[in-house]
Amino acid sequence: MDEPISRDWHAVKDHSRSWQDLLYVYPVVSRRSGGLSIGVNLNPDKRCNFDCVYCEVDRRTPPRTTLLDLEVIRAELTVLVRAARLGELARHPKFAETGELTRRIRDIAFSGDGEPTMVPNFADCIQVAADVRRAEGLDETKLVLITDAAGLDKADVKRGLEILDANHGDIWAKLDAGTEAYYRLVNRSHVRFDRILANLLMTAKVRPIAIQTLFLKVHGEAMSAGELAAYCGRLQSLLEAGARIREVQAYTIARPTPEVWATKLDPDELNTTADIIRRETGLPVSVHT
Repeated sequence: MDEPISRDWHAVKDHSRSWQDLLYVYPVVSRRSGGLSIGVNLNPDKRCNFDCVYCEVDRRTPPRTTLLDLEVIRAELTVLVRAARLGELARHPKFAETGELTRRIRDIAFSGDGEPTMVPNFADCIQVAADVRRAEGLDETKLVLITDAAGLDKADVKRGLEILDANHGDIWAKLDAGTEAYYRLVNRSHVRFDRILANLLMTAKVRPIAIQTLFLKVHGEAMSAGELAAYCGRLQSLLEAGARIREVQAYTIARPTPEVWATKLDPDELNTTADIIRRETGLPVSVHT
């Protein structure tokens, strides 16, 4: 049986994307992953095509590097994978509460200080992780792409997704809104909302995906009933058009935000929202407070 993961653990609260002297790779204990996730930051330059009101990335501090070196990523991944399996992470103070949980690598996740699909050599980056996964015998470890979906229609990204599919891959794609207006309010992107929806459909017709949605309060107000109905309607439309949605991951703010008026839902509010999504769409919804 898997060990329960407490949201109060220091390692769960601290999702820092820096680890010792590594430039691109970092360990976190993720409740959504169910254990140790090794993150790969493809955006050390902190570039993103979204400007979400809840984003916790510190863009005031200059990046340590703006370059993406695939051989360094390969070397760092190998070092961290071996450190985890040998129990070196388990002995680190950051992971003191997690016991032996850090010995099992649940996934290698492309999630960093920006949108992973913005890099011009995305497929090559995925291939590096696939190579390390194979070389280290990580047969049960997933490759996970955490994405805002804006770049899923790019040719190189599609090639990368094919590599992901061949390596126990999973896609967690963002959908935070039901209407263009709310999308503009929360995600503040120049990318058209209909492009996001089209990319979700195109991608989920090829393989099952998870939809990740952050629910929050804006100036003290949670998502309105009308907006939530529109959101559920978007999910229903995707399903009717042939999208395969494995689950909805419903979560809320966990760390400081750049906008003081963007605040978290309490657990009861988030659970109530999840119940409505389940009822209206028939989809499984996992809740992460």
